[in-house]
Amino acid sequence: MLPTIDWQGDVIVMVDQRKLPAEEIYVRCHTAQEVARAIRTMVIRGAPAIGVAAAMGIALGLRRSTAKGTRQFAVEFQKICEMMGATRPTAVNLFWAIARMKRAFSEGALAGESPEELAGRLEREARAIHDEDVANCRSMGGFGAEVLPDGARVLTHCNAGALATAGYGSALGVIRAAVEQGKQIAVFADETRPFLQGARLTAWELVRDGINTTVITESMAGPLMRAGEIDVVIVGADRIAANGDTANKIGTYTVAVLAHEHKLPFYVAAPLSTIDLATPDGDHIPIEERDQREITHLRTWRLTPVGAKTRNPAFDVTPHRYIAGIITERGIFTPPYSESLPRAFDTIAPASAPPALPPSRRFGGTNRRGEPSI
Repeated sequence: MLPTIDWQGDVIVMVDQRKLPAEEIYVRCHTAQEVARAIRTMVIRGAPAIGVAAAMGIALGLRRSTAKGTRQFAVEFQKICEMMGATRPTAVNLFWAIARMKRAFSEGALAGESPEELAGRLEREARAIHDEDVANCRSMGGFGAEVLPDGARVLTHCNAGALATAGYGSALGVIRAAVEQGKQIAVFADETRPFLQGARLTAWELVRDGINTTVITESMAGPLMRAGEIDVVIVGADRIAANGDTANKIGTYTVAVLAHEHKLPFYVAAPLSTIDLATPDGDHIPIEERDQREITHLRTWRLTPVGAKTRNPAFDVTPHRYIAGIITERGIFTPPYSESLPRAFDTIAPASAPPALPPSRRFGGTNRRGEPSI
């Protein structure tokens, strides 16, 4: 399992994802402000990982607090929560983690705990969020592996691996679980411009694990689907609305439309913390616009002419009608999502995995025109 983020002594340590794959450098955050900056500048990214980082940052900030008395401590806690909430607007896991930390704080305050005791409670809660994320990803992988037959060729977009979570991964966790079951899986990783999470991060993770990986540009996905070289698409998510509409890295919508046109199953893998039943549909999901420099420059090199306008939405929304199933730690939920997703939060979630792809869609068979697959 890759070391994405950890609490070591008095600091939060996370791999600097901006430097991969060229350098494996770890950032040490000593304050809540440094954790918030790491989230905002994409030292750490991926919805579940952002949630874990925010929880740890809140706990770290309160652990270092010099507040005198519970009232002052509560004011400082609220300010740190607001700071974390302002870092990335789309990933709902961030706000889920903040809400969970607020509940932990309220429980301790109602019990009459001192600031020192409250700080300890918050640290334990943050560590629990981290550990539960790893366990949830492994459970998610076990369910999702059922939809991948031996020899499947999988397209993924952005990075939904160990780097995007506390470890193991969501979409890549499904692939890892299938490989651990002995299946031969080949992965096509969209490079995912402009931040290149697929080319830099997904490929780095999978090559490190010895999984057959081919990096392609987004513009290559359609022709490869038409040629019958892709069997299934699995992506992660940053927010899933109550009707199943899903926000993920920009370009995901295009991949989903292409998969629909070529009759390929398109799956979303995400923990329950990514499902936002308070958001009715994709039109209500806030979409983060990032710095235009991510478009205009590659490190210090300018790629576009001065004066050319740019747009840089970090996410898009895939309508639920294109999604064959949503893979979670409680099982795989299928349409209609307005009915199935609320059951994900029941004590016993009645979810089941859809059948695996038919043999004709497997590696080494024939494509849809009856030609041999590569």
